[in-house]
Amino acid sequence: MMKILAYPVTVLYFICFGLSLLIFHPIQWFCFNVFGYKAHKISVDWLQFFLMRSLNVLGTRFSYNNPHHIEKDRPVIIVANHQSMYDIPPLIWFLRKHHVKFVSKKELGKGIPSVSYNLRHGGSVLIDRKEPFKSIKAIEDFAKRISKNNWAAVIFPEGTRSRTGKPKPFKTKGLLTMFENAPNAIILPVSINNSWKTLRYGKFPMGLGAHITFDCHKPLELNQFEDKNILIKDIEATITKTIIV
Repeated sequence: MMKILAYPVTVLYFICFGLSLLIFHPIQWFCFNVFGYKAHKISVDWLQFFLMRSLNVLGTRFSYNNPHHIEKDRPVIIVANHQSMYDIPPLIWFLRKHHVKFVSKKELGKGIPSVSYNLRHGGSVLIDRKEPFKSIKAIEDFAKRISKNNWAAVIFPEGTRSRTGKPKPFKTKGLLTMFENAPNAIILPVSINNSWKTLRYGKFPMGLGAHITFDCHKPLELNQFEDKNILIKDIEATITKTIIV
């Protein structure tokens, strides 16, 4: 019965979601080209707000748990598990004061209204997974930019999303590169739960009534840890122990 109901509700969701992307695309362009970065950033933040409201149509709820005070004039590396594309709008919205940017695959840099524009112009980095050496250099430059501007970078070390919620092993190269090139950063581990349930039936229909939670763990001062590989293992253990599967 729930899956049958999901069909018409999903259609309504796609209308709201698509309109949000189409409306905010020219708004982003105008803000970026006329007023610059700060105005563009505000337009991106409010896009996330409306994307989250679109998900409310599906009965999706969001909880941001254990928020920690992190100074705005510090770079932040947000390390999280990855369950769906719907992890992204809440992270940007809830942590908007930190200017959240992403390490994304290059395919997302074109063809998607609003999303592609923001990835190209908003300070994130697009990498080609087929060219690992170029990708590492791009991540190095990205980390330095994050450090210079005191922004926040989100990295999903699993490399791809989990379709069942079960966490995948962390890949360390990208994280180590970020750590090496933003040594003054604060690390914020985040556990994401139930985002995968929005896609439990696939892309259509979408799942109804998911309660997506973002559990923030204790922030860590990167420069206090000498062995970064051990640090990554500890971060992975911290994140995965609160993932419900």
